[in-house]
Amino acid sequence: MRRPPIRLRLALAFTAAAAVLLTGVGVFGEVRLASGFSHDLDLELRQRAQDLVGPVSAPGASLTELAGTGFVERGESFAEVMTPDGRVLEATPTLHDRPLLSPADAARASRSTVTFDRSSAPGLDEPARLLATPFTRAGRPLVLVVGDTRENGLEDLRRVRDQLLVGIPLLVLLTFVGAYGVAGAALRPVEAMRRRAADLTAADAGLRLPLPQGDDEITRLGETLNELLARVEATLERERSFVATASHELRTPLALLHTELELALRRPRSAEELTAAVRSAQDEVDRLERLTEDLLLLAQAGEGPLPVHAEDVPVAELLTEVRDRFAVAARAAGRSVELGAAEGVVRADRRQVQQALTNLVGNALEHGAGSVGVAARREAEQLVLVVTDEGDGFEDDLLGRASERFARGVRSTGAGLGLAIVAAVAEAQGGSAGVANRRDGAEAWLSLPAVPVEVSAPVTA
Repeated sequence: MRRPPIRLRLALAFTAAAAVLLTGVGVFGEVRLASGFSHDLDLELRQRAQDLVGPVSAPGASLTELAGTGFVERGESFAEVMTPDGRVLEATPTLHDRPLLSPADAARASRSTVTFDRSSAPGLDEPARLLATPFTRAGRPLVLVVGDTRENGLEDLRRVRDQLLVGIPLLVLLTFVGAYGVAGAALRPVEAMRRRAADLTAADAGLRLPLPQGDDEITRLGETLNELLARVEATLERERSFVATASHELRTPLALLHTELELALRRPRSAEELTAAVRSAQDEVDRLERLTEDLLLLAQAGEGPLPVHAEDVPVAELLTEVRDRFAVAARAAGRSVELGAAEGVVRADRRQVQQALTNLVGNALEHGAGSVGVAARREAEQLVLVVTDEGDGFEDDLLGRASERFARGVRSTGAGLGLAIVAAVAEAQGGSAGVANRRDGAEAWLSLPAVPVEVSAPVTA
């Protein structure tokens, strides 16, 4: 089931809260008003009883004579004198000598002042409130009952109730309209961002959402989403560049391989010429294989941490293997690969580290000059594998981004993957990688966790 819009839900929630609050205030106000009416009527009856006790206590006094005076008003107020057993002695004309209290109530009133509510009083078809208080006349205990109609107060309560029954729904409706409008105004920037996001495609030059003025939660949400879109845009740009550059780098050795094979088949050739063509084709196949492995490793690094099969590997074995691998190519170019200090053991993935060192030495042979040195040095709990050359070094604008994918300088001709591979391998092993220029060339290093050296305790005879 589809949920209603947030705007409607907010308006309904606010309206429900306002309805509960207004209803509670209305009920409380009505109760307080009714209590106030009763309290005022009780005060009026007590005052009237006090005013009447004196005159009716005198021998020969009569309520009939007091009716219509300031003590007992004609119409809605009335009074009655009763014996403790409930007999009527005197009463105002409107009562027609009908008792206001039952014998039990009269006996109770003869002991203390009490109040009673009646749905109707004799001669009045209206609710009434009674107050009975004891007094004596010529030593005889009697009960004075005064009363007044409650209809005036009840009529005021009904009028207030009617006004509340009309006013509260109107206020609730106005609250809903106001809350709906305010919620709509508050969520309008969100809707604008939603429309913009719905129109965005990967081909858009600027993947950005419109931001409202101010520094509220919605603005900060938009800024966060724009930062996310900026990262997505940068990722898409890197992926497009990755695909384009990878396609170009794969096309070049394939084209050379195709040309070598085509030339070899164009006319009869000697055994030496065929051997040279096959060797050249083999070099291009090796280049394709290394490039494919590099692309595969970078793709794995882009999906998350590289899977590492760590083992204890002697540094001497790693450096010797990479020196021997490039010995023939270095001699063919009139250069050499020199092995320096190679002590220690690292905890790493042998295959990945070999691939990283192969890239470092290959870069030094391809872009550097002079002899290439491979060595290791200890720094704290790391072993740093260093590859140096005697060339012109890295270009200044390339030093800060050398480990980025396809990062190439003006003089670079390679794919720009070698140092990115080294950085990915170093990060996966828990180490680091970097490059720097020296006075007489350049150096690149790969730092890996070192295996602690076990020191045997001296044996005492």
